[in-house]
Amino acid sequence: MRARLRNRIAALAAAVVALPIALSSVPAAADTTGVTVTYVETSRWETGYGGQLTIGNGSDAPLSDWSIEIGLPSGAAITSLWNATLSRSGDTYTITPPSWGAAVPAGGSYSIGFNGTHGGGDTAPVDCALNGNPCSGEPGGEDTEPPAAPGGLTVTGTTSTTASLEWTAASDDVGIAGYEVLSGGEVVRAVTGTTATVTGLAPETGYTFTVRAYDTSNNRGPESAPVTATTGAGDGGEPTDPPGDRRVAYFTQWGVYDRGYLVNDLVTSGTAEKLTHINYAFGNINAGGECFMANQPGQGDAWADYGRSFGAADSVDGVADTWSQDLRGNFNQLRELKEMYPHLKVNISLGGWTWSEHFSDAALTAESRERMVSSCIDQYLRGNLPLFDGAGGAGSAYGVFDGIDLDWEWPGSAGHEHNTVRPEDKENFTALVAEFRDQLDALEGETGREYELTAFLPADPEKIELGFEMPSLMSDFDFITVQGYDYHGGWEDVANHQSNLGEHPADPGPDVYSTETTVQAYLDRGVDPADMVLGVPFYGRGWTGVEPGPNGDGLFQSATGPAPGSYEAGIDDWKVLKELQGYELHRDDALGTAWLYDGSTFWTYDDEVSMTQKTDWAQARGLGGVMIWSVDGDDAEGSLMTAIDTALDD
Repeated sequence: MRARLRNRIAALAAAVVALPIALSSVPAAADTTGVTVTYVETSRWETGYGGQLTIGNGSDAPLSDWSIEIGLPSGAAITSLWNATLSRSGDTYTITPPSWGAAVPAGGSYSIGFNGTHGGGDTAPVDCALNGNPCSGEPGGEDTEPPAAPGGLTVTGTTSTTASLEWTAASDDVGIAGYEVLSGGEVVRAVTGTTATVTGLAPETGYTFTVRAYDTSNNRGPESAPVTATTGAGDGGEPTDPPGDRRVAYFTQWGVYDRGYLVNDLVTSGTAEKLTHINYAFGNINAGGECFMANQPGQGDAWADYGRSFGAADSVDGVADTWSQDLRGNFNQLRELKEMYPHLKVNISLGGWTWSEHFSDAALTAESRERMVSSCIDQYLRGNLPLFDGAGGAGSAYGVFDGIDLDWEWPGSAGHEHNTVRPEDKENFTALVAEFRDQLDALEGETGREYELTAFLPADPEKIELGFEMPSLMSDFDFITVQGYDYHGGWEDVANHQSNLGEHPADPGPDVYSTETTVQAYLDRGVDPADMVLGVPFYGRGWTGVEPGPNGDGLFQSATGPAPGSYEAGIDDWKVLKELQGYELHRDDALGTAWLYDGSTFWTYDDEVSMTQKTDWAQARGLGGVMIWSVDGDDAEGSLMTAIDTALDD
């Protein structure tokens, strides 16, 4: 494993920069008097940036259809966009409503986020027209008069890493669109109201802040008189791993919907206190090879991540979210969870089965690797989230995540059908991991915090050989989690085990898998067993139309198809399967497996007994702990997690 000295130099997280739109005269078209389009740059990294356009409808009628045309300065380009549809002709970008429509109500607003590339200079649009009219919303000439300076800037509170500010509203001849908080000449927070909380600060450090207003024509006014805020003392340092084996759980972004599994359920079930790590699944990579945030089906869920407001009953700290928070949703709940359990580390997991599509392109060259890594660090570790529904902004998520978990499924071999796969993925993955480690080390020196780098790796020995240069990768990883499940499932026509520890002599194949075979494949490639964390499933896989067979238990018998599931065919959570009626429970203690069979439907799954067997097996072989996919499959009492925890403590 890697060994390196840790520098403890606290620094302010990288700041977002807000810039004005330069308006040009355009021919008059459909009347948009009172409707404005304003721009703010929400984040910036080495070669990329995030931006947001906001349509503000100050008229007395809804805007049911709209079209924004903008041009960008030399060196700037839009690479991906959400909440709208993007087209480009020459140097002109046209932005129109998404397929599901996006009417802007009278008195309301609508925001469009995007990522882009820059050449080191300005990114503010040089032209802007809304339905053929100036984006200032003025029927006459362009408004060039800036707002007055806000007054009464005061510090209303501080913590060890935040400063809260308040001021009186500025005046303008047309209308105020928003405010920018500055420190050291850089914008560190952009808001629409007259309060702001700046996050990502160093403990026991003084900061000077000013605030300025910008109007609906994107004119920036003068800065207010400065104020100084001094942050409080820290809590004695960053959390470290408690003694003992690692206990890693994946928390799924989408689990808050149909499953209704919230971060607070980790507390009420007693699970959080038993964990060392949470991997938040997943972050997405766009076609430009960068981490990005979207609120669009299939692309991302910013609302679940940091837009949703939780009431007091559902919140980890028992306090309801407020509209003025710069961080809400799962991210804020995870931050509160870490305050309750300081030993707990939370890593953002990038990719997954569906979102590994662009990994091969992102890892292809030194330039593309640098661009991907810097964008992911900026968004998740520096916490510079795009503005969304009043949340996000510079440093808004700083401190939520303690590292990066890479889940590229799979370099050099088949995964999801839309993936790009190249033979050189294997060495490119090694180079990508090295780039992550280099940039994480640099961030450690800047912030004084430690950042982890982990990865989820496959069970199939063929995929290991095609995609992973072991053990050279391990010098850059803190640890790896190894797939110990999905050996078989409803995509096959024979009922089989999905997480067996050893091979069964009667396994009909044609592909015969076992945890023992997988772990040995990594050991043969020089991986230290203590650096491997065994993955276990909190769900089962099932078939229907299964004949009893010679033993009457359905094992290794042909099936007519996947069994019906609560969320999709062929799969269901353990908490659902344990309540099934009319099934007989079968076990193979030597393989650490359990299955249910009712004469027709067959479910391979793990209960408390088989979970204990798997944990004992991992400990006996010196593995570094247990990983769970995914924690929302457990019951309200955290029964499976308790079985793992008890076995690890034995």
